[in-house]
Amino acid sequence: MSQRNLSVKNKIHNSINKILDKKNLKKLYLKFTKKFKIKSSFAVAVSGGPDSLALAFLSKVYAEKNRLITKYFIVDHKLRQNSTKEALVTKRLLKKLKINAKILTWKGRKPKSNIQAVARNKRYELLINECKKLKINHLLLGHHADDKLENFLIRLTRGSGLRGLVSFSETSNFNGICLERPLLDFNKKELIYLTSNIFKNSINDPSNENSDFKRVRLRKMIETLGDEGFSLIKLNKTIENLKFSDNSINFDVQENLKKNSFFSKKKQNFLLNQFFFKQPKEIVFRSLSQCIKEVGNKHYYSRGDKVLRVINTINSKNDFQTTLGGCMIKKINNTVIISKEI
Repeated sequence: MSQRNLSVKNKIHNSINKILDKKNLKKLYLKFTKKFKIKSSFAVAVSGGPDSLALAFLSKVYAEKNRLITKYFIVDHKLRQNSTKEALVTKRLLKKLKINAKILTWKGRKPKSNIQAVARNKRYELLINECKKLKINHLLLGHHADDKLENFLIRLTRGSGLRGLVSFSETSNFNGICLERPLLDFNKKELIYLTSNIFKNSINDPSNENSDFKRVRLRKMIETLGDEGFSLIKLNKTIENLKFSDNSINFDVQENLKKNSFFSKKKQNFLLNQFFFKQPKEIVFRSLSQCIKEVGNKHYYSRGDKVLRVINTINSKNDFQTTLGGCMIKKINNTVIISKEI
C-alpha cells in the first residue's frame, strides 16, 4: 500500500474511533454487530433517508474494522423532479465517511399506476445487476423494525396467510444475491439519532407523507393506536411467535420438495409426482409457490389466489397447461412439469 493510501486509511480509522468514543453511538454500533457477521465483500443500498444513511455509517465502520471491500449504490428513479439533485446530495453526504457511492439511474418510461411497487422492483433490478457485475453476493438494505411492523399490517389488510405475515426476514435470496436487512432490531428513532449525529442532514422523501399510499396511511394509524394501548413491542412479539409456526410448516414443505419433486439442472425445470399434491393444503400451496418462484426467477411469490387456482385445476384434471410467475405449468397424467415460460 502506498504512503498516501496508508495516510487516508489512518485518517478514516481515527475519524471512526473518534465517533465511537461517544457512548450512545458505540452502543448502537455494538448492537449492529451482534447479528451482522458477514466476512466477505458486500454492497449497501443508500436512499439518502436517515435509515439508509445510518446503515451506511454502521456498515462502513464494520467494513473498516474487518478490512472488507464494500460498494455503496444510490438509485435515481427519476420519478420526481428533484430526484437527481437528491442523489447528488446523498453522494456528497457519504463522502463525509470517505464513501464514493455510485449513482444507478433508471432510464426509460415511468409507470403511471402502481408506482411504488414498480419502482421497488426496478430498484432491486438495478442493484442486483450491479452486484452481479462486481461479483458481490451480499446486498444490505435499510429496512428497520418500523418497516417490519408496517409490512405486517399491510399484509394483514390484504388477507395474507401466515407466510405473508412474517415474510420480512433478516436474509432472503434474489437471483443468487443475498438481501441482508441488518437493521430489523433498530427502531426509527435510533436511526434518526445516528444520522443526525454523523451526517447532520438527510433527504426527506415527500412520498413518505403522501396519504395516497397505503403504507403512509397505516404508519399514521400506528401513531394514533398508541393512545389506545397498542404496543409495537407486543406486536413484534406476536410476529416472532408466528414465525415459530411458520418454521414448522417450512420444515414439512422442504420434506415434500425433497421426497416428491425432482429438479433438473440441465433443463431447469421441476417434475412433481402425484404425492406432491396429497399433502395438507398449506404444504402443497407453499411447495408449489416455491417451485414457481425458483423456476420463474422472481423476487416475490405469485399471488396466492392464482396459485390456489392452479392447485384446484391440477387436482381436477388429468391434462392441462397454464402459465404463472414466468413459468409454464403442464400436467400430463400424474406428473406436473414446471418450466421457464418462453
